[in-house]
Amino acid sequence: MSDKGIKPTGLPPVPQSQENIRPLTDVSLMNPAVQEDEARIREAFENKDWAEIKSADSWVVFKVMAEFVEGFDRMAKIGPCVSIFGSARTKPDHAHYKMAEEIAAKLVKYGYGVITGGGPGIMEAGNKGAKQNGGKSVGLNIKLPHEQYPNIYIDPDKNINFDFFFVRKVMFVKYAQGFIVLPGGFGTMDELFESLTLIQTQKIGRFPIVLVGKSYWSGLIEWIRNTMCDDAHYINPNDLNLISLVDTADEAVEVIERFYSKYLLKPNF
Repeated sequence: MSDKGIKPTGLPPVPQSQENIRPLTDVSLMNPAVQEDEARIREAFENKDWAEIKSADSWVVFKVMAEFVEGFDRMAKIGPCVSIFGSARTKPDHAHYKMAEEIAAKLVKYGYGVITGGGPGIMEAGNKGAKQNGGKSVGLNIKLPHEQYPNIYIDPDKNINFDFFFVRKVMFVKYAQGFIVLPGGFGTMDELFESLTLIQTQKIGRFPIVLVGKSYWSGLIEWIRNTMCDDAHYINPNDLNLISLVDTADEAVEVIERFYSKYLLKPNF
């Protein structure tokens, strides 16, 4: 092997102009978060012997198993719920926060519990609306370097902490009878498309997915329709029927209720 180390393969060449070249920063001068990133990147290229690999990966497997076992055990007892997704950055005086709170309040009056990511913003609003109206309020919290901390409106016995995003997302979709998505960032998009993919591939039932806020979501819907669907045929036009686009709390809850009324199903709290 060359003394230059391992080079990634299968990637397009990076232009070597001055604009594209960033000098390596002295790790000792970085803030702790950047130092951690640097260490992770370098670690990915280090050679490890089998004993190191086995030891490290075995502990990860046990941690993953422990999170699944705890999640399954505690979530199996919650009853019918709707997952509410949205930004952690939304402030309590924002219209979207108030909308999420209103939606959650209406859901629990129909007998549904509410599942959120357990943090601030839209998540807090969902838990608040459920808690203050006597409903079940579930928080699936994830340990992050910023933004994420458990909100005060989660039922104490339904506050579950996760290290792994993929375990947390399993709990979101496995124990929800519907998904209501308010405006958010990358995490919200991740949760939305995870739900869509699992329904599209028939890995879970065709539960209702409701996007709240036409002005926020219409651009994405148009792109899916005009680019992903019509131009490239990456999805079937019928896949768009998996999504309901609404503007009010009443409309959002009505989509959930109308869906289950077809099956004559009601929550049994």
